[in-house]
Amino acid sequence: MFKERGVEIKTPEQIDLMRRAGLVVGQTLELLRTSVRPGMTTLELDRLAEDIIRSSGATPSFKGYHGFTGSICASVNDEVVHGIPGDRVIEDGDVVSIDCGAIVEGWHGDAAVTVAVGDVPPEALELMRVTEEAMWRGFAAARLGGRVTDISHAVESYVRSQGDYGIIEEYVGHGIGSAMHQPPNVPNYGRPGKGPRLVEGLALAVEPMIVLGDPATHVLADDWTVLTDDGSLAAHFEHSFTITPQGTWILTALDGGEAKLADLGVPFGGR
Repeated sequence: MFKERGVEIKTPEQIDLMRRAGLVVGQTLELLRTSVRPGMTTLELDRLAEDIIRSSGATPSFKGYHGFTGSICASVNDEVVHGIPGDRVIEDGDVVSIDCGAIVEGWHGDAAVTVAVGDVPPEALELMRVTEEAMWRGFAAARLGGRVTDISHAVESYVRSQGDYGIIEEYVGHGIGSAMHQPPNVPNYGRPGKGPRLVEGLALAVEPMIVLGDPATHVLADDWTVLTDDGSLAAHFEHSFTITPQGTWILTALDGGEAKLADLGVPFGGR
């Protein structure tokens, strides 16, 4: 492993440990996605996540991170990201974004899903679809030798093509590896061809945060929870990935992203 201009490059063995962490994250999110129901509190969801992560031999990345008290972020409706699990009761019709991280032998995985609970309006479901697809379009634009903002441009271009959505600009994707957040930043907007080169051993978390209204946000007095100023719904999807000489590998997807990448015509680089 070496660092160049603050960007951490991993060995294949270190990427394999990140894959182990990523599988813990992917399995945790899948169980949470199927467990969310009206009447459950966000703290109950958090406790379930911590149990899964620890029983898998991993450590929650988020718990204690700069004082954060949860093992997940649980952000409901107009909460964009960083919602602190607590006594909030999830209701029918809510949209819940769940962000999760795990550490295996010092290496991190980080991913997020947005879940529709019960009877959710069609525009909320479409927002979720657009956000998730934009993330995958970002992966599809990544090639060895390319630049970080090739991903950013692909995310923005897809979102803009789908309607008048707001793209959150203050919160971005990031490098990931021996720490959860590392250089470089991965914005969800911008011109292609900028930023560090995409090279073997670089791992990035791509995480578009898209809203139905204006993208202006504010942070609650808890210094964590980010909300839309206008109260509009938000969606958030995230995966961590790397690029091998064979292709793209989504480290936090249970199948490594193979099925979706094939749909997009992108070579699969997992092992």
